[in-house]
Amino acid sequence: MTGRIRVGILGATGTVGQRFVQLLQGHPQFVVTALAASDRSVGKSFGEACTWRLPGDMPREVRNIPVRPPEPPLDCDVIFSSVPTEIGREVEGCFAEAGYPVVTNTSSYRMDAGVPLVIPEVNPEHLALLDRRKGKGFIVTNPNCSSIGIALALAPLDRPFGIEAAVVTTLQAISGAGYPGVAAMDITDNVIPYIGSEEEKIERETRKILGSVRDGSIEPAPMAVSAQVHRVNVQDGHMAAVRVKLRRKATLAELRAALATFSGVPQALKLHTAPERPVLVRDEPDRPQPRLDRDAGAGMSVTVGRLLPDAVLDYRFVVLSHNTIRGAAGTAILNAELLVAKGYIKEGSR
Repeated sequence: MTGRIRVGILGATGTVGQRFVQLLQGHPQFVVTALAASDRSVGKSFGEACTWRLPGDMPREVRNIPVRPPEPPLDCDVIFSSVPTEIGREVEGCFAEAGYPVVTNTSSYRMDAGVPLVIPEVNPEHLALLDRRKGKGFIVTNPNCSSIGIALALAPLDRPFGIEAAVVTTLQAISGAGYPGVAAMDITDNVIPYIGSEEEKIERETRKILGSVRDGSIEPAPMAVSAQVHRVNVQDGHMAAVRVKLRRKATLAELRAALATFSGVPQALKLHTAPERPVLVRDEPDRPQPRLDRDAGAGMSVTVGRLLPDAVLDYRFVVLSHNTIRGAAGTAILNAELLVAKGYIKEGSR
């Protein structure tokens, strides 16, 4: 026993996989003991297989871990996954069937009826779906990188006032496309008004996240969500311009207070990765901005600004989130911390 829960990372050499490695360095509950990636990396040490793309050096403690194929068995208690969508369903399903808890950033299982799609501050009660599972293995997913920031901003408003409709326009960073991502000649001096399946993901996932548990599945939130997405020449930080129609009247001051005071189960439990304030509200007319605000709360807080009455719907605002931290690896790790707190993941469970 290590005193910490052993973690295996699937897709470890990729953009989100590297974020997992970085964020888990020195974690009080988790220790990385297994790394898996594609065939071209298998058999090499992680230091040899991975070209480190994040600021700072690759953590020393993972450099000599041998890279394994993404298939069971792996020497770990829990799986964190960031494998490509096209193989996610088969790979993650195999690990769950073999008895591993799988906490994934991949989209393959997000809309499955029995799989929780969780942002810990927003819908921790959706973990109740796991109580109907057969066997020890299970899958918990975190949402699309833009959906996370959007839902974190909508949830504080939906609870007291009800949201009838939300119209969302995103400006998404190039790191969201992975590495090497969008070709320089395509994105320089340009905005690309298309990201494959992204609009549908935001529209579907937001309603599932804000929905309710009913008879062992999720009843989607009774709101209309319309999304239009764009890839922009920013390294990190997804921005969304959001307009909302409310079911109950509210003043601007009431909306601001609901956002600024929003907190959740991770804050109450003082989970390691939880920011003190999941939603920050800025009153300056030119905030949030990616360079200035994406690292708020160590990348785990979303920043809301430009909160104003809207001439078509009721109110509008801009929300910014760090797409590879809060929008990916950070939320998956926070989900795992919540699963530990709720007793779903334990040291030595395998």
